[in-house]
Amino acid sequence: MGDFFGELGRYLSSSNNRGEILANLLENIYLALVPLVAGIVLAILLGWLGHRWRPARSVLLVVGNLLYTIPSLALFVVIPGIIGTKILNSVNVIVALTIYTTALLVRPVLDALEAVPPHIVAAATAIGYRGPRRFFSVELPLAVPVLAAGVRVASVSNISLVSVGALIGTGALGVLFTDGFQREYFSPIVVGIVLTMLLALIVDLLLVLLRNLLTPWERAGRAPAAEVAG
Repeated sequence: MGDFFGELGRYLSSSNNRGEILANLLENIYLALVPLVAGIVLAILLGWLGHRWRPARSVLLVVGNLLYTIPSLALFVVIPGIIGTKILNSVNVIVALTIYTTALLVRPVLDALEAVPPHIVAAATAIGYRGPRRFFSVELPLAVPVLAAGVRVASVSNISLVSVGALIGTGALGVLFTDGFQREYFSPIVVGIVLTMLLALIVDLLLVLLRNLLTPWERAGRAPAAEVAG
């Protein structure tokens, strides 16, 4: 054990290694979060369509489930042939993870919109909120608590799947895994695992904070309940 920590210390003491780790970490953040944001936007639009037009709901759910079952490595390899990019282009990872994120979030978006109380939607309609204005001002904000759970799962999924892209040479923290396995050098592997876990934890905590900021009525509702219980 002492030899391992000594080896890990020597690995991290190198400024070149630290620079490479930081670059890989920043690339991992970029490749994970850009598809997450794009996937959220697409899933909300598709969820709105499925919520408004019932026949589209079943189609979206089936297509979403099928897309999410495609192996990530296979999708990374197929995407360049579809969009005309080079195999090592990081755009392939962004497109693939956007597809995964959208497929994963379609059901949570539909469930979140259906969880909005009908009487609130009716009240909003009665005071003049209709169409897109009612959706973005009333329905979507009220759907945030349910939707946030799906987004948290998608964020962790993206952060881990980015590492798979290293197998086709796109970089990020997955490079530490492939480099470590090829050289039978465990220090970069351990660093990659720890950073991936920490990144997933930090992003998850930030999403929880954002959810709380977007739903102040949730906290207001919990406070009186806590006082009654006390």
